[in-house]
Amino acid sequence: MINALSSIARSRIFWFLVLLACVVLEGTALYYQYILDYGPCVLCVHIRAWIFGLGAVALLMMIFGGPLAFLGHLASLALGVGLLRSSYITLGVEQGTIIDSCTMDPEFPDWLPLHQWSPTLFEPWEPCGYTPELAFNVTMAEALMVISAIWVLVSFILFFASFRKPRRDRGLFL
Repeated sequence: MINALSSIARSRIFWFLVLLACVVLEGTALYYQYILDYGPCVLCVHIRAWIFGLGAVALLMMIFGGPLAFLGHLASLALGVGLLRSSYITLGVEQGTIIDSCTMDPEFPDWLPLHQWSPTLFEPWEPCGYTPELAFNVTMAEALMVISAIWVLVSFILFFASFRKPRRDRGLFL
């Protein structure tokens, strides 16, 4: 089991799947925004930024791969925690358990003005408090909370697995 996790932690296929998941999540957000006309709020834009960062890490790990696995998983874990925090706040605002007044300013750092570089992806349109319903009466905030919690757990496990060098006899994911 440890050997399999270690192999997965170093796998370019794993990082390709992470990148694919990020593209699907970003694509879903854009579909809801531009096709179904559900504009993003500031918190939604922050969630997009965390997912975009995770996709960038996945792309870098596909290129540079195995030996730097622990750095990729550390970055992935940090981005996952940020995603989990933003998802938690979004869900809390939606359910009324967190009182937060969102402005229309995403407050990205001066050195990373994503909303100016790519307003198509990172410019908020709506005030916070509502996310669209997906399937089975699950809101986007609820789904993101589950996705981000699972991602933090996976990143945590694979971060520690990345320190162990896999044996070559089971190199399924290398």
